[in-house]
Amino acid sequence: MSKLLSRVKRFARSSEGRRAVREVRRASSDPRRRAEAKGFIGRLRGGKSGKK
Repeated sequence: MSKLLSRVKRFARSSEGRRAVREVRRASSDPRRRAEAKGFIGRLRGGKSGKK
């Protein structure tokens, strides 16, 4: 498990990882995208999103 975390940390500190973090933060500030992500996470967890 620590190997996985160290790889994630290394990616997050890289230029590509910082770029990915910026893109995710920008997308999460958009209300429509936030709602899409919330529905997707709900479906992953087994919840019902209200849409088919």
